[in-house]
Amino acid sequence: MQGNSQTIKKKSWIDNMLDKIERAGNKLPDPITLFIILAGIVLVLSWVLSMLGISAVQPGTDDVIEVKNLLSQEGLILILTQMVSTFTGFAPLGLVIVTMIGIGLAEQTGLISAVMKKIVMSAPTKLIVPFIIFTGLVGNLAADAAFIILPPIAAMIFMSIGRNPLAGLIITYAAVAGGFSANILISSLDVLLLGITESAAHIADPTYTGRATMNYYFLIASTFLLVIIGTWVAKKFTEPRFGTFNGEVEKLEPLTALEKRGLKWAGIVTLAYILVIAITVIPSNGLLRDPETGGFLNSPFMSGIVPIMLFFFLLPGLAYGIAAKEVKNDKEVAEKIFKSIADMAPFIVLAFAASQMIAFFNWSNIGSILAIKGAELLQALNFTGLPMMIGFVLICAFVNLLIASASAKWALLAPIFVPMFLYLGYTPAITQIAYRVGDSITNPITPMLPYFAILLSFAKRYDKNIGIGTLISSLLPFSVFFAIGWIILFALWFLFGLPLGPGDYIYLK
Repeated sequence: MQGNSQTIKKKSWIDNMLDKIERAGNKLPDPITLFIILAGIVLVLSWVLSMLGISAVQPGTDDVIEVKNLLSQEGLILILTQMVSTFTGFAPLGLVIVTMIGIGLAEQTGLISAVMKKIVMSAPTKLIVPFIIFTGLVGNLAADAAFIILPPIAAMIFMSIGRNPLAGLIITYAAVAGGFSANILISSLDVLLLGITESAAHIADPTYTGRATMNYYFLIASTFLLVIIGTWVAKKFTEPRFGTFNGEVEKLEPLTALEKRGLKWAGIVTLAYILVIAITVIPSNGLLRDPETGGFLNSPFMSGIVPIMLFFFLLPGLAYGIAAKEVKNDKEVAEKIFKSIADMAPFIVLAFAASQMIAFFNWSNIGSILAIKGAELLQALNFTGLPMMIGFVLICAFVNLLIASASAKWALLAPIFVPMFLYLGYTPAITQIAYRVGDSITNPITPMLPYFAILLSFAKRYDKNIGIGTLISSLLPFSVFFAIGWIILFALWFLFGLPLGPGDYIYLK
């Protein structure tokens, strides 16, 4: 494709297939409605299956587990009396809100946007593509904000160096969406998924406690792998497809003096904070080490990673806001925090619906029985190990084409697959990372992701005739090669039995 992109007149079979997926996905109800429907289905199933006397034998204990009828008097009383505590005790709720207080302030003061602009604008021209891809991958620290902030910045940078801004948009969006789980730091997504994984694991093992770092080693390796793959795809497919740009050239405004000042003080505060944390962790007798053994894995540092993340973003965000004159008093700081939490209203409502559905699933014992029966079936078919895990990755990738929300999908899948794989001897950490790979690889091409529409609006600034087919056909190579590379990395990690994170492995010990 040379010059400005043109509307595709004759759709390819891939475009037709994706159009069908888009139409099917659009017919699905809102995730909140979906959880309410599923909760109703669980209630009815609990009554039907209990009448049929469905049961299973708990592996290891030989205890018989029977379906509990939640539409009985006892079940209805349980639902009504536990509804509030079920919601407030939903693990992801508190974890995400606490984390987002810090990240939200950093975003609202402009720190995250300034850091992203600084990183990308400072990259040498020859390295601009890998720098943009790396920034997009790390950008998921800001959660969904990276979808809005980075693509237009990358487009203007491409334009300023004589390259097609549409290529910059596509490359950056692919990096943010396709590598949404990869990072070199712990993000709010790690915390969010941990809560859901932990709740699901309790179906099979009520004593299980997970860590936000359970996938950390794998995600670091994934980050650098995706930078390499993404750079190759961009140079092989994306930039040649869009060619040169013939439209009106816009210039990206450099950082202002106030923004530079804000970054300086945010950097100073960040280094000081890291130094303080290091003093409490590195010495064997550090304050945040295990007080009894001096160990690190089960230390207060690992248990307190969420509040540590809170201050890692909160303090630099505050420093940036003061130095850049984005906040003038404590009231403005509070207002910006309020704004970031207000933006989480959809998640809070979703968490209420999801928490009830998951609780019904657990109380009815349907989840436990389904997991035990599923594990027995997989063993009987001899479909375990790596083929099973790769199959699960592909299932997650397909479901992602229809339901874009990472938390909504995991809340649906985790109560089935986490305990099922636990019964087969696999840790929740390996199940979660398999889900994260599948959840990410089809992100660039699913029209169900709300930011796909925003990408289209960005693209129309440079080509008013550009269509969905053009965007998807340009993003498809990223999904395909990210999938190939990531699954190969997953397979090697699995075959060599490498640790997934500090203290977290593939098999139960």
